[in-house]
Formats: sequence, structure tokens, C-alpha cells
Amino acid sequence: MDTENKYKKLAVSILLDAAGYISFIFPLFDIAWAPLSAYLMTKMYKGRTGKIAGAIAFIEEAMPMLDIIPTFTLMWLYSYVFKTQETIIEVSNN
Repeated sequence: MDTENKYKKLAVSILLDAAGYISFIFPLFDIAWAPLSAYLMTKMYKGRTGKIAGAIAFIEEAMPMLDIIPTFTLMWLYSYVFKTQETIIEVSNN
């Protein structure tokens, strides 16, 4: 994935996390947002990690007062910062 698309995904992640904050004003928003956020997470991040992140996003959005956690942005950080560093370390150790 090129750098431009990576940062577009970060911008979308931040916007989706911000959308989750709507439930602080309209608490019933979570009824629709929890499953939608899980679906979007699995579409943005493929494979096993995307499915796990989708389940976490659903739980985080469905539970009251956990909306403060920026799940999409944290998943972006995991995918493009921490996981990349882990791969670099593994390659350099071999």
C-alpha cells in the first residue's frame, strides 16, 4: 500500500472514531453504529486481525461510555506502525 492511501485510511479512521462520539449526544445512535462500525472495520482491515478488530469495535460501541476509545485509529496504528516495526525487527534478526 502506498503512503498516500495509508494516510487516507488514517483520515477515514479518525472520522469514523469521531462519528462514534455522536452517541454522547444521542445515546440511541449506538444501536445502529455498533454493528455498522464492526462491519466497516472488517472491510477496512482484512483477515483475522480485521475480524478481531471488528468484534472489539462492536463491543466498544455497544457498551456505554466506552465510545471514548478511538478503535479505528488504534487499529490503524497497529497495522501501519506497530506491526511494521515488528516485521522490521523480525527481518533484521534473521
